Amino acid sequence: MNLALIAQETLAEKLAGDSSDQCIQDNGAFCFNWIAENFSDRYVTPTLEHLYLVGISVILGFVLAMGMAVLSHQRRYLVPPFIGVTGILYTIPSVAFFFLLLPITGRGVDTALIALTAYNIQIIYRNIVAGLNNVPVGPKDAGRGMGMTARQMLWKVEFPLAVPEIVAGLRIATVSTVAIATLADLAGGGGLGSQIITGSNITFKTNIVVVTVLAVGMAVIFDVIFLLVQRRLTRWQTAGETKQSRSRRFDAAMARSRAA
Repeated sequence: MNLALIAQETLAEKLAGDSSDQCIQDNGAFCFNWIAENFSDRYVTPTLEHLYLVGISVILGFVLAMGMAVLSHQRRYLVPPFIGVTGILYTIPSVAFFFLLLPITGRGVDTALIALTAYNIQIIYRNIVAGLNNVPVGPKDAGRGMGMTARQMLWKVEFPLAVPEIVAGLRIATVSTVAIATLADLAGGGGLGSQIITGSNITFKTNIVVVTVLAVGMAVIFDVIFLLVQRRLTRWQTAGETKQSRSRRFDAAMARSRAA
């Protein structure tokens, strides 16, 4: 008998107890009745687990990357080694990383968090370093003229001006973590991947669609949150741009009036 037919019949038998909807028998891509009946039981807990994995790993990655950035800012010789080491960690395939950690940390959330955090450090650290390097000379000279120490300059001038690059790094790291965290169930970390990797509905199209929509939606929500945070932290920049725009419009209006 054809293997595909056997798999289809097995799938139908597994899902028969959930609903008698013909969509399930046909392995449809969006079986609304099945989703309505099973969403709370199958997807709420994995979604919360996924949020936990992403949130904690990004926070840990940010704290470690920030510490490395502060340490290497005045000791520039540390930047290449930091980028090299974090780059090596980032290039390890995610599945291999999980399995390499299993003999050391065992199956569970801790193993998943260690791997996900390691992936975040490279992205966030590089963006922090780039942001600090791109701070204009003018504000730094003004800070020195006001008698600021190197520490005061870093926290009151350089980091605030580097916020756009830092937030950009957080956005990239978070979106990529949402995707990689779907494999965390291989290490016993749970998350949305549990409904695909170890779930009984691995060949059920609706199940795959629901998991995909939840993961993409989560990534979009995180991205919007970071954009709002960046806008909040850089209101001074927006205000400055608005004043410049108003000044240019005023100058243009005065030039037209003189020409007339």
